[in-house]
Amino acid sequence: MIAYLDTNVVVWLAQGSLDRISQKAQQHLNEAELLLSPMVLLELEYLFEVKRLRIGARDIFLKIEHELGVRRCDFTFSSIVSAALDEKWTRDPFDRMIVAHAKANGFANLISADEEISQHYPRTIW
Repeated sequence: MIAYLDTNVVVWLAQGSLDRISQKAQQHLNEAELLLSPMVLLELEYLFEVKRLRIGARDIFLKIEHELGVRRCDFTFSSIVSAALDEKWTRDPFDRMIVAHAKANGFANLISADEEISQHYPRTIW
């Protein structure tokens, strides 16, 4: 089983804030092969640039890759954009592409605390 990680979950994992992650999501974190959409990395870097994070995307990724075995997914950009064309429920390009990435990979699970994502992507785990 594979599971993609949303940006909020990546931040909490990097901070060691497991108390912010639901028990159900923690179980999936322990059991699944964890993947990351490159769009999460871009969103992390934006958050760093506007000073909402103190660590840049590369350092966060290295930390969760080393500590948790998270891998960056290498699906083709064109296949992800193709899936994103159907995600008309949001104007947020990050959410749209992150959900599309999981969807393009066989409707994979997506671990996210985002309620809007949960309402529109049935494979959201929280």
